[in-house]
Amino acid sequence: MKSVKFTAIALAAILSAAAIPALAQVMVGGAPMYSSKDIVDNAVNSKDHTTLVAAVKAAGLVETLQGAGPFTVFAPVNSAFDALPAGTVETLLKPENKDQLVKILTCHVVAAKAMSADVTKMVADDGGAHKVKTVGGCELTLKAADGKVTVTDENGNVANVTIADVEQSNGVIHVIDKVLLPAAAPAEGAMAAEGDNPMVGGAPMYASKNIVENAVNSKDHTTLVAAVKAAGLVDTLQGPGPFTVFAPTNAAFAKLPSGTVDNLLKPESKATLTKVLTYHVVPGRMSAVNLMKAVKEGEGEAKLKTVSGDWLVVKQAGPGKLTVTDAKGDTAMVTIADVMQSNGVIHVIDTVLLPM
Repeated sequence: MKSVKFTAIALAAILSAAAIPALAQVMVGGAPMYSSKDIVDNAVNSKDHTTLVAAVKAAGLVETLQGAGPFTVFAPVNSAFDALPAGTVETLLKPENKDQLVKILTCHVVAAKAMSADVTKMVADDGGAHKVKTVGGCELTLKAADGKVTVTDENGNVANVTIADVEQSNGVIHVIDKVLLPAAAPAEGAMAAEGDNPMVGGAPMYASKNIVENAVNSKDHTTLVAAVKAAGLVDTLQGPGPFTVFAPTNAAFAKLPSGTVDNLLKPESKATLTKVLTYHVVPGRMSAVNLMKAVKEGEGEAKLKTVSGDWLVVKQAGPGKLTVTDAKGDTAMVTIADVMQSNGVIHVIDTVLLPM
């Protein structure tokens, strides 16, 4: 595997010689971890990492992670994989998806040994955030505060290091609570089997197609599509993203005061229309599970900054149900969640969201 390194300055801080005790230093997944064993030899004993181990085997990375290294591995627990859309893991483990699986797994590996103290120093030296390239070519952003380390992937998803500094004979493992995904990877969209996506507006939605390519086929979103075209946002929403789009139905637009849509579609209203539409778009790919977790972490609500620069508030309205409230206090219900796209995810809503 091609060696990918921290910056020269960071490497100098990281690569310090230290004696490694042979005794178990920490328990992970109910099993003792031995610093005299390599990453794979330890990981196979953790009951919290059976999915990760199965993925490493399917990707043919066992020998690599048993090599000399050194490696820093951010190791997602089983529940992190469970938080991905239904069918994601099964799809990734198929032989035909091996390249995608390798890409995702190697985006959790850095070709150097970085203990949490090293990470904390690098973050401080860089003014609060340290970017690092992974073996898979992804860029992760490391932050540290109050003795805790977080890892942000290229989609803006944040993983917490729940168990740090699990030393190995060939590096170190930091256990994390979320799967890190490369930008423009199959991720939560294309990783899902085509048949797993719900029907929208009487049309099948394909995870291999982008947001615009799917939306134009929904008979319930003709107004939204017309608005996206009038605002000149087609190319943007066909771009790599990823984006989370809250997509109002035709009925949602029909609830606006008479003449509103017609006025918005006029050329002279393009700036206003763009503001309204981009208020429905959040950078990054946030599935319903991601949103619910954010709501829980926010003690009942999650505040999302949209592409327009304004804020939405997401809440949970009963088991499996989400609402989105705009700046005016109007609330939309998510009627169809997790319509996965190649460049993000669509959540269908029943009300148009309006910035102040």
